[in-house]
Amino acid sequence: MPIYAHFSLFCAVVLNSFCTFALIMPLYVDVILPLPLHEAFTYALPSPCDVLPQVGCRVIVPFGSRKFYTALVIRLHSDSPSYVTKPIVEVLDAFPIVLPEQLRLWQWVSDYYLCSLGDVFKAALPSGLKLESESTVLMNEDWEAEAPLTPSEEKVWRVLFSKPEQTLSSLQKATGLKSILPAVKSLLEKGAVQMREELRRTSKRRKAKHTEAEIPQQEAEKSLLSDVQQQAMDSIVKQWQTHNVCLLHGVTSSGKTEIYIHLIQKAIEGGKQVLFMLPEIVLTAQLTERLRRVFGSRLGVYHSRYPDRERVALYQKMLSDAPYDIVVGVRSSIFLPFRRLGLIIIDEEHETSFKQQDPAPRYHARSVALVLAAQVGAKAMLGSATPSLESYHNALSGKYGLVTLKTRYAGLSLPTIEVVDVQEMQRKKMMTGVFSPQLLAHIRHALEQKRQVILFQNRRGYAPVMECRTCGWTPRCQNCDVSLTVHRGFRPTFGKSAMVCHYCGKTYDVPYTCPNCEGKELSSRGYGTERIEEQLQAILPEARIARMDLDTTRSRQNYEQILHDFELGRTDILIGTQMVTKGLDFDRVSLVGILSADTMLAQPDFRSYERAFQLMEQVAGRAGRKGAQGHVVLQTRDVSNPIVRQVVTHDYEGMYAEQLQERDLFHYPPLCRVVFIYLKHRDEKTIENLAADFAVLLRKVFGERVLGPDAPFVSRVQLMHIRKLILKVELTAPMSAVRQRLIALQAQILSLPSYHSAQIYYDVD
Repeated sequence: MPIYAHFSLFCAVVLNSFCTFALIMPLYVDVILPLPLHEAFTYALPSPCDVLPQVGCRVIVPFGSRKFYTALVIRLHSDSPSYVTKPIVEVLDAFPIVLPEQLRLWQWVSDYYLCSLGDVFKAALPSGLKLESESTVLMNEDWEAEAPLTPSEEKVWRVLFSKPEQTLSSLQKATGLKSILPAVKSLLEKGAVQMREELRRTSKRRKAKHTEAEIPQQEAEKSLLSDVQQQAMDSIVKQWQTHNVCLLHGVTSSGKTEIYIHLIQKAIEGGKQVLFMLPEIVLTAQLTERLRRVFGSRLGVYHSRYPDRERVALYQKMLSDAPYDIVVGVRSSIFLPFRRLGLIIIDEEHETSFKQQDPAPRYHARSVALVLAAQVGAKAMLGSATPSLESYHNALSGKYGLVTLKTRYAGLSLPTIEVVDVQEMQRKKMMTGVFSPQLLAHIRHALEQKRQVILFQNRRGYAPVMECRTCGWTPRCQNCDVSLTVHRGFRPTFGKSAMVCHYCGKTYDVPYTCPNCEGKELSSRGYGTERIEEQLQAILPEARIARMDLDTTRSRQNYEQILHDFELGRTDILIGTQMVTKGLDFDRVSLVGILSADTMLAQPDFRSYERAFQLMEQVAGRAGRKGAQGHVVLQTRDVSNPIVRQVVTHDYEGMYAEQLQERDLFHYPPLCRVVFIYLKHRDEKTIENLAADFAVLLRKVFGERVLGPDAPFVSRVQLMHIRKLILKVELTAPMSAVRQRLIALQAQILSLPSYHSAQIYYDVD
């Protein structure tokens, strides 16, 4: 019986009756833990039970010899298990914090993405709602008490005062409290402590750029749609009569957001809630400002860069009697509690940021959102100028509705795209570093016209590789099978450079001599955003240049400040990675430079051409959004590549047709399902044997649908050797049967003594 089915058996009325009738009062609870464990665990209810937990409530339970966890109740019963049960320590909630619809979605994610329900539990709730013994607590030194602390809180506070950062287990030992979690939970709610995941903030909070109480609620009604936008909106509403999902394929700057606003207004007027999903946190700042001007305090924002206390507060508000009508969020917002969800909008639906890679659950938020919409009877809106092949294929086949917007808002033209042959420029010795003469001329012209420039390079750091010119030695990570990236500004305090592994995060000092030949001719090869910024500042010392990548946007304040300065014209040139491609809207940008298209086209992935087209077309769309037509300079060493031609002509349909033909030939999505199977072990010989043996087992069941095993592009990460198998499954095949067989085969192979310490996990779709 699926776990979520227990919800229908234990409504609040029945639970209250349990307290009244002692004869049928449950004696046990089944709980799930925020751990990668597939099974539920049974605990005894204390006798007498002062507070009877409900299904969906949190309880504190002991697990193992000395650890405590926040667990979630999924069933109350009187069925005595075959083993001696431990009692729960404490009930944390008077009412459920996870609704039946949420747990039903958790179960689907667990089943479809071949992960444990504990993995989903860990991902779905903010850290402050699932404290555990190894959680790290930070003392908030700026906090001032407004009321006396309880004795337990006082003990915790005094221990933290002597050592401001400690794990819960060390706090419990130092305070002598039987259960530390209730005291820490109350201090967390008061703001006296923070969790490690939370960004530390001072008590002086930045003033918001908006005043919610003064924001008019009628702006959406005053803001009229153009004739083309109105036709698109009418078509969407019509499509929803026969389809629950509609794809809005609108070119960049066609006014999709304005249509979204009107659809949101319509949903709210019908008493429904709206989830507006974005792929990247950098987009939330711009969109939130626009939506707040329309919907004011009815809007909530949820993403990982917000302090955990704010995420907990939003989660709890969504459970209250006055929840937000609209929530803007990134992929984790799909797990928020909604009681009357009527519309889900997934903007930039093609973006890879919607896919969770590590850790489990390795889910795709777009797919989960569509399942949620189907489960609760909501409508779904997918929007993109460059839809994923999967979504466009579903639209053309009639599974989704399809509405197109072929023209930019207010009759603006799409940008012109100039292709520069970098190989030819280098042969003629006309390149200045990574800059072609054509690009530098256009940059100077834009600056003279008081316009702005965006430069896109899909590599962060200073240089991707360091090399010895004498012997060719290249530094590599000790833990991972990758070369190290040079970062110049990694240690600004000491004025030092560093070499960084972008897979495990380990840093190394830059050597002065080659450890292989003792030569001193070490040089950096390639260009990251940091090096581009340095070179461009030397070429154009008068230009105000900013960089937006993972290194400069570690906190929410960082990226908001970068975008704010660019929007106000305080920055002339913005250099960035994929972040600058994702739906940003700036009035003054007249020029976009794509510095190296080849790095995107050379990725070992069947989706590389599709993603290269999407990235280039999206970043090109940042130019000329207001006023004169924009211009794009696309630098490449392969001017004859068909993707380059399709970007130049903005030919999405041509790209789709060509890529679909290739996918059909080699049997790849969207014409089938693909499951990547990863195997990990510390010993390389063991992983080779495991991969070969598992492939034999898989082929006995799935035949030629199994490819591999082989070593992935990065075959060792954090000292773990990796091998990969690919399973291709027909669209007509029942995935439930596929999942059952995979799990059974996994259990069979891992039961062998030589493979006990190995790991097997799956990446679906």
